[in-house]
Amino acid sequence: MRGRTLNDTFMILDEGQNTTITQMKMFLTRMGVNSRIVVTGDATQNDLSRGVGSGFLDGMQRLSPIDGVAIIQLSGQDIVRHRLVREIVSAYEATENGGQ
Repeated sequence: MRGRTLNDTFMILDEGQNTTITQMKMFLTRMGVNSRIVVTGDATQNDLSRGVGSGFLDGMQRLSPIDGVAIIQLSGQDIVRHRLVREIVSAYEATENGGQ
């Protein structure tokens, strides 16, 4: 992707939680005229090696104050899979946040 400029393009980066900071920067800086970018990801499902900084989390923190950048975070209430999935996610979140 180096050296490319993507004009008139709708760019989608899926599974953004698995990008490094360098990879995320490279993707985001390819944006050209009349282009839009959507990055999706789940910070709780990161497959990066221990100690490798997440481009997804870094990008959310670094870019949130920029005018023209929108960050939308979904919650368990947004789950559209089987009705039990919401409860399963809640059970895992409870134990990960210091519960039993």
